[in-house]
This record gives sequence, structure tokens and C-alpha cells, in this order.
Amino acid sequence: MQRKIYIILFFIFVLSVFVSVNSYAANADLNSISAVTNVVSGGESEADVPPAFVIPFIILLLMIATGPIFYPHFWEHHYPKVAIILGIIVTLLYMAMLNDMLSLFHSLKEYISFIALLGSLFVAAGGIFVKVDRKATPFVNVIFLLFGAAISNIIGTTGASMLLIRPFIKMNKDRIKPYHIIFFIFLISNIGGALTPIGDPPLFLGFLRGVPFFWVIVNVWYIWIPTLIVVLAVFFVVDFFNKSNNNNNQVEEEYTGKIEFRGMKNIGYLVIIILSVFIDPGVFSWVPSLDPLPFGIREIIMFSVMYFSFKGADQKVLKANEFDFEPIKEVAYLFIGIFITMVPALQLIAVTAKENADRLTSGVFYWATGALSGFLDNTPTYLNFLSAAMGKYALDINLKADVLEFVSRDVIYLRAISVAAVFFGSMTYIGNGPNFMVKSICERAGIKMPSFFTYMVKYSIPILIPIFVIIWLIFFN
Repeated sequence: MQRKIYIILFFIFVLSVFVSVNSYAANADLNSISAVTNVVSGGESEADVPPAFVIPFIILLLMIATGPIFYPHFWEHHYPKVAIILGIIVTLLYMAMLNDMLSLFHSLKEYISFIALLGSLFVAAGGIFVKVDRKATPFVNVIFLLFGAAISNIIGTTGASMLLIRPFIKMNKDRIKPYHIIFFIFLISNIGGALTPIGDPPLFLGFLRGVPFFWVIVNVWYIWIPTLIVVLAVFFVVDFFNKSNNNNNQVEEEYTGKIEFRGMKNIGYLVIIILSVFIDPGVFSWVPSLDPLPFGIREIIMFSVMYFSFKGADQKVLKANEFDFEPIKEVAYLFIGIFITMVPALQLIAVTAKENADRLTSGVFYWATGALSGFLDNTPTYLNFLSAAMGKYALDINLKADVLEFVSRDVIYLRAISVAAVFFGSMTYIGNGPNFMVKSICERAGIKMPSFFTYMVKYSIPILIPIFVIIWLIFFN
């Protein structure tokens, strides 16, 4: 399995060099940050994108949703080919019909940053063993989820998810149900990380563009706290009734109440990963840019941590965690397809948002950002609508001075976009990177997870949408 992972990374590296060199040759202005990022921030492409270009993305989403249900054998063995082939189709369309390598370059750059962060956190957290020897009562589970939601603002939703999902499963081993994992995804993999730029990638991209670091917590905490309380209250009720239904079947065990922790050196690796997030030319001018390559010093550090943390991990800890590379491999394959095929969808959204900026209200920003963040990567969705909101004041998202002026001028639009991008990432398995990884880890642990549609119909829509409607009525209507 290690060899497969290294082959995947080598393939990504070769592809990145090929695309970046061609993109650099096609556009000599690539070294300008605004030139590279203009597409994702809502800048219009030189050529109009035909709506038909979105078809591969729709096909991929439908196959992710239906494959595990209707043709599981085919999907299990061939999903990497499906994702890559659909990505190649979009790549060829852009190269042959639009002569647009810049969009592909940017998407590849985002993907490499995405997989570097998720991969390094996945491997580093996999070398940490945490065991909570307490009876998994509804109250204890609530405290556990609350703790995970809080620390997701410090080590990111991905770091918190990878660190805590296995202890959560083991703590509830005698009564684990799919809803336990669904609420874990709601709270720790998504909503919890809404308070800091470290918590979730879209907020970090906003920080890189000029949004002050503490702006998020100052302007979102009074939405975050009641949302967290309500979701935890719903979980408590559901878990309480599950506890009652299983009382007769459980054999009372003795618990020490202790928390066992092994793999302390991997905490150091997690710290390195979190600090490396800020090693970016957009944050510190002394950080060298590696243009025209679609990765930087940050990604090199993260991939290095991924390698060394695995090589130096305690094998007993890896065995106790039942660690393997399957979850990150699945994410790596599917999301390379998602990142490439969603390029035309994002560009069409960017153009539409800019053309209708005058008619966009805080409520529209909230629902549009949220709906698209559930099915598209929430980072470019955040940037597209932030650009559209700034366009209402004739401000440029690529200029930090303009971003600061926008933040000081009218915060309701940015608040709506920030909350929606993070909260609505919990609506589907693909709304945020950790969601899919948590699902994969749980399935490999023998937990039967709901399908793509069942997740939405049974859990996210009936539980989260009413809460999100209340947020809209109170704060953004």
C-alpha cells in the first residue's frame, strides 16, 4: 500500500510539473499572484465556458452517490479510473477548445495543497493512540464531541477528525450506530472549525487575502455557540433513546475513567503541519515562491512530515489504530476528479455572481454559498462569493487593502459567506475533505455507513436545514 501511495504522489508531481510548465509558457504573467488566482476569485475567463462542460462533474457526483448502492463491485474496483478519466475529459476540453491552461493550473494547485494537508494530518494523527476508558453515556459523548469541536479551531477540522474518530469509535464500541458518526462529521469535521482561519480552509484563504486573523471569532462566535448547542442537544436526545433501547442487551463493564495516550512525538508533527500552513508568500514576504510549480515550501514540508511521521511511527500504535492508507487513497483519487471536473462549474458560478452582484443580499450570499459548499469544494466557493460581495463596492479581492476596506465597511456579507461555507460543508460526504475520510475509516472498522443520498435524506436535511433556516431568519434575513 505504501508503494501505491508513493506512485500516486509521483503521478501528481509529474502531472503538476507538466501542467505548470505549459501554463507558464502560455502565460508569462503567471508569477503574478493575481493572475494565477483571478479565476477562482471570480475573475472572468478569456473564453466563455459552455454549460455542457459541467456534465463530467455531474456524472462524477451521481456515480459517487449511486455507485456504492447499485453497482458496488464495479465502483469499489474502478472508482479511481472513473475519477481520473472524467478529469482527463475536462482537461482535454479546456486545452483543445478553450486553450485555458491557467484554470487547470489553479485547480491542480488547490488539489495539491488540499491533499498535502489532509494526507499529512491523516498520517500524523494515525501515529497517535488515544483511549478513553469511560462508559459511553450520552453525556460523555456530548462532552467528547464538544471538546473535538473546540480543538478543531486549533488543529483544523481534518486534524481533529483524524485524531478523535478512532477513540470515539472504540469508546462506543458496544453501541455504535451510524448516527454517532454522522454527528461526529457535523460537529468536529465541519461546524466546529468556524472560529479561526486554521479551522477550515476557506477561512484560511480569506486570511491570506487580508481578512484579519481574529475577525472570524469576533464576528461568528455568537452564531457558532448556539448552533453547536442545538446540534449537541439533538444528538443527546437521539443518543439517550438509543441508550435506553440497548440497556437490556448490554453487560455492565468496569471502567477506570483513565485516558491512555501514546505517540507524543506525533504531536510535534501536528504542530509542524499547523505552523507550515502559514509558510506562504502571501503571509510572509520572506517565504520564497516556487512559481511556476503549483506547490510551495508549505506543501513540501507537509509531504515530508507525511513520510517521516509514518516511517518513525510506533508500529504498536499503528496496529492498535488499525492504520492503513485506504482512506487517504480513496480521497486522493476521488478528489482529483472532483477538483478538475468542478472547474467549469466554478467559473460559471463566478460569472453569474459578478453579473448579479447588485441583486445579491446577505440571505442570497448565505444560501448560495451554503448550497454550493455542500457539493463543490467550499474554498473556491467562498472566494467566488467573497469576490462578488466586494464587487458591490467596486473592490478587488486580489488587493489586501481592498479586502481590509471591505471588512471595515460591511461585515454582514462576509459573515454570511464564512458561516455558510463552513456549516454547509456538513451537508454531504464531499462537502469537506474530512467527511469522506471519516466515512472510509468507519467503513473499514465495520460500521455500515449510510449512502450518499441516505446521508442527506435521513440526516443532514432533516437535522441541519431547520437549524440553518433559523440562523438565516435571525442573522441574515
